[in-house]
Amino acid sequence: MSRIEGLVESLLKEIGEDPTRDGLQRTPSRVARAMDFLTSGYQQDPKVVLNEAVFEDSCNEMVVVKDIDFYSMCEHHMLPFFGKAHVAYIPAGRIVGLSKIARLVEMYSRRLQVQERLTQEVAASINKVLKPKGVAVVVEGQHLCMMMRGVQKQNSVAITSAMLGGFEADPKTRSEFLGLIRHGHR
Repeated sequence: MSRIEGLVESLLKEIGEDPTRDGLQRTPSRVARAMDFLTSGYQQDPKVVLNEAVFEDSCNEMVVVKDIDFYSMCEHHMLPFFGKAHVAYIPAGRIVGLSKIARLVEMYSRRLQVQERLTQEVAASINKVLKPKGVAVVVEGQHLCMMMRGVQKQNSVAITSAMLGGFEADPKTRSEFLGLIRHGHR
């Protein structure tokens, strides 16, 4: 943490600030703690996150967890991006506790990321651990690197998807999932 604090202090000096002024004296420490939290996903293992709540079950209908809030950091500019993730799988003898799906999204979002990879990593982890008939992930994100700088487009939303197994092979299954996340009840 002290190395990060030193880097933040140097950064403040480089942009023309005085790190000893009243409002900035504790900023290096605050930034170091914030970065530790915002990148805490590196210290977690997706197998551990999911395997603690995997159960044998004969359920074979689609399981959907939608509107999972996430906050991440763009690896290109280290600015936040945030939004909602929608995750589904079709069990093949194994199910996972629903909160673990949200925890998996959280784990991958707490790394320096691009939305495309975040989407793929969530789908691949569920596929690897549960070995379901199919996995679908759709992520909708707003990126401050597009809103605050560069093109400065305030209302743009990026949408990425990963469709594996039955969601990729069967248009009806994919369509059912997309309909549920678009019109489903809260």
